[in-house]
Amino acid sequence: MNFHELRRMRADLAFIEHWVKEGSQVLDLGCGDGTMMEYLQTTKRCIGYGIEIDDGEVLRCVQRGVPVIQQNLETGLAMFADNSFDMVLCLSALQMMKTVEGTLQDIARVGREAIVSFPNFAYWPHRVALLRGRMPVSKTLPYQWYDTPNLRFATIRDFEELANKAGLEVLEHVALKDGKLVEFLSNWRGNLAVFRLRKKTAA
Repeated sequence: MNFHELRRMRADLAFIEHWVKEGSQVLDLGCGDGTMMEYLQTTKRCIGYGIEIDDGEVLRCVQRGVPVIQQNLETGLAMFADNSFDMVLCLSALQMMKTVEGTLQDIARVGREAIVSFPNFAYWPHRVALLRGRMPVSKTLPYQWYDTPNLRFATIRDFEELANKAGLEVLEHVALKDGKLVEFLSNWRGNLAVFRLRKKTAA
């Protein structure tokens, strides 16, 4: 898979990939069908694993040649030693966790850096839906309130505060709209928040 194929399949992943250094050891939490890991393996010579719980997605990972561990994310990181990976990815999966802070602490433990993305609940159509008395439904939150796998909702500012509490330093963060960078009023106009983080060093 090349960059243009990745961009066509997932524009958000194509934006993020430049943050992963060539030859890195990578752990992809909630890796889905393995699209990102396949790209990193074939194009950037990265090695590592995906972790995924869904049977169908695990099968697609295997078909792509992506090493995958079928495991619940909230218990699956215990098998890895401290600083096992150069980069931990948690892309549009954190909002499905019961224990978000605990998952972030595990990410800080096993990885030197991390990239985390999640739907930005402060995106302006979400705010409008709430003003109308309805739960938001959008491209990044495509489910009705009664059948959503999402358990947690956060804004860019909310996550920045929690990451700091969990032992992670924010290196940079961006807001995306359909995979494109949003710079003006990003917390209003971006439907996906993306953070690049690093484990805090002892003072």
